[in-house]
Amino acid sequence: MTADRYSNLLSPLDLGHTQLKNRVIMGSMHTGLEDRFWQFPKLAAYFAERARGGVGLIVTGGFNPNKKGWFYPFSGLFNSRFDVMNHRKVTDAVHREGGKIALQVLHAGRYSYHPFSRSASAIKSPINPFKPKAMSTKEVEQTVKDFAHTAYLAKKAGYDGVEIMGSEGYLINQFTAPRTNKRKDKYGGNAENRRRFPVEIVRETRKRCGDDFIIMFRMSVIDLVPEGSTREEVLELAKALEAAGSSLLNSGIGWHEARVPTIVTSVPRAAFAEATRQVKEVVSIPVVASNRINDPDVAEEILKSGQADAVSMARQLLADPDFVKKTEQGKADEINTCIACNQACLDHTFQLKRASCLVNPRACHETELLYLRTAKPKKVAVVGAGPAGLSCATVAAERGHDVTLFDQAGEIGGQFNMAKVVPGKEEFHNTIRYFNKRIENTGVTLKLNTRVAVADLQAQGFDEIVIATGVLPRTPGIPGIDHPKVLSYVDVLRGKAQVGEKVAVIGAGGIGFDVSEFLAEHPRDGEQPLPEWMKEWGVDMDSDAPGGLVEPEVEKPARQITLLQRKPTPLGKDLGKTSGWVHRATLKSRNVDMLKGCSYEKIDDAGLHIKIGEESRVLDVDHVVICAGQESLRELYQEEAKNFHLIGGADLAAELDAKRAIRQGAEVAAAL
Repeated sequence: MTADRYSNLLSPLDLGHTQLKNRVIMGSMHTGLEDRFWQFPKLAAYFAERARGGVGLIVTGGFNPNKKGWFYPFSGLFNSRFDVMNHRKVTDAVHREGGKIALQVLHAGRYSYHPFSRSASAIKSPINPFKPKAMSTKEVEQTVKDFAHTAYLAKKAGYDGVEIMGSEGYLINQFTAPRTNKRKDKYGGNAENRRRFPVEIVRETRKRCGDDFIIMFRMSVIDLVPEGSTREEVLELAKALEAAGSSLLNSGIGWHEARVPTIVTSVPRAAFAEATRQVKEVVSIPVVASNRINDPDVAEEILKSGQADAVSMARQLLADPDFVKKTEQGKADEINTCIACNQACLDHTFQLKRASCLVNPRACHETELLYLRTAKPKKVAVVGAGPAGLSCATVAAERGHDVTLFDQAGEIGGQFNMAKVVPGKEEFHNTIRYFNKRIENTGVTLKLNTRVAVADLQAQGFDEIVIATGVLPRTPGIPGIDHPKVLSYVDVLRGKAQVGEKVAVIGAGGIGFDVSEFLAEHPRDGEQPLPEWMKEWGVDMDSDAPGGLVEPEVEKPARQITLLQRKPTPLGKDLGKTSGWVHRATLKSRNVDMLKGCSYEKIDDAGLHIKIGEESRVLDVDHVVICAGQESLRELYQEEAKNFHLIGGADLAAELDAKRAIRQGAEVAAAL
C-alpha cells in the first residue's frame, strides 16, 4: 500500500553511471561542524544517521575551494590533499550505512564575511559590511580550476559526487545576474558571457573527475532580486550546464538578500516547484525541486505531476533523519515535521553556532545527546504537556522509564496551541500531531484535565518528578488594566474574545508580533493559498521580469493595529535573524503602526493613554491586548527535593523559547 502511495518518491533515480535508491536528496545545510577537522567524527555521525534513515543522496554543507571564498576566516576549506583523510571519516560512515554523499563546493563571493572578498564586480551586498574587489580575468580562470580541484579531492576522499553551489546569491550567482556583474571582459555583458563562469566550472570538473562521478549543479531557478536573471536566461543556463556535463540540476530559490521569503514557515509548501518544472521542460537530465518540502504527500505530488525528478530536503532531515524509512514503512504519521522556524538551524549558522533543530535537539549532537535504554527503570511524573514536558516525557519513556504525563488542559501542546492559529504558523499543528503519536508509541500514560498537587505526586511514589508547568501572562501595572477594553493574548489567540476594529497591542516581542499578524489577517481556513501568497510578495514565475519580481498586491488589513513597546530600540530587533525581517515586513504591509519608547499612563473609555518622549497621546482603540511578557508557573516545584526537576517556561520565562524547552526536556530525560 505504501509503495503504491509513494511509488514515485520511493523509486530509484538512474544517473547513468550510478543509481540513487529513491528520489529524496538531503539538501546542503551548513552545521558549523564542517569548519574544524576535529569535529569531523561528529559530522560523520550526523550524516550516518541520515544515511541509515534511507535518504537517496546526502549533500554536505558548503566547503570553500580557496581562502577568498571563505564564509568567514577559517571556515570549511577543502583544497589540500592533506584534508582527504579527514573527509574519509565522513564518506566511510555514510557508505557503511548504504548511503551516497556529495560534497558541496561553495565560494561565498561578496557574501564572504572578511575584508579580502572577491566578486564579479566591486558591488557591496546590502547584508554584508565588506565591499568585495572585482576578480581579474586570471582570478576567474584560476577559480574555475579551484572548483574542479576541490571536486577532484572530494572524489579521492570517497565522495560519490559534488554539488556546485551556483545559487542563493553566492559567487557563481553573482556572475550570472546583471545585478552584480558589470564586467567588460569575456565573463560579463550579455547572458552568454555571464554564464560562461559556471559552464566552465562544470566542464573542468567533469574533465578532472571523469564520467563516473555525480556533478549536481545548484542553480538559481528564480533570483527574486531586482536585476536578477530573466526566465529565458535561467532556461538557457540550464541547457548550457547540461551540455557541459552536469548529472542533475538542483533548484536554488532566491538570494540571501532577497526581500521575498523563501523558507520561513509562512511560505506555502513547495511554493516554487513551478520554477523547477520550467527548467525540467528544457533539459533531459534529472531536475530537483527544493524549498518548503517537508511532507511525503507533497513530495509525491511534485514528482507525480512532473514538476521535478527528485526532491531536496535540508531542514526536514534535521527534524527527522528517518523521514524516508518512516515513509517506506507506512508510518508517515510518525514523521517529526520541520516547522520552518529556523531558530536552531539557520539562526545558529548566522551566529556562528553549531546548528541543531528546535523539534529535534539531537540534530548535529548525535554523539552527545544519547537516548540510551536504561538499566534501572524509574517511575517518572512529568507535570505539564507543553513542548518541554512532551519532550521530556517521550524521551524518558523511550529510554524505558514508566512515565505519567499530567496536564490540567484537555489537550497536549501548551503554548503551541496558540502558535498554531497564527497565520503562517499552521505547521505547529504537526508538532502536536507528532507528540501525540510519540506518546502512543513510547507508552507514556497521559492524564489530561488533571490538576495535581505536590501531595498527590508524593503519594503516588514517583522516583523523579519533572515540573514543566509553563508560564502565565504577566500583568503590567498600568492604571486601568482591569478596564473592559483590556484583553489577554491568551483569550485572543484561543478565540475567547471578540476583538474590535481598532486595537493596541502592548509588547512587541514574538507574541506581540504573532498577535498583530493574527488580528491583521482576515480569517481563512488553513494556510494561505499559493496564488494569493505570490501576489502579496510580488512574485510571478511565468513572468520574464528580471528576478521574477512584479508589483505586490496586498489585501486590505482586517483591523487598524498599533503595536507598542517600552524599549527605544526598533520593534522586532530581537526576533530571529532569518525570520524577523519577514514578520516586520508583513506588519508593515498590513499598515500596522509600530511605536517604540512608549510609557503607558492609563487605559480608560477614551482608549490607551501613552507618552513618547515629552508627547502625550491617546490611542482611540476598541481593545488593548496585553503581550507584556510571562511569569514562570512553578508552584509545584520543591527546590530542596533532589528528585524534582524544573524545565521549560517554568524554569525561565524571560521569553517563550520552545527551542530551549524541548532541548532541556530531552536533556533531563536523557540523564534520568
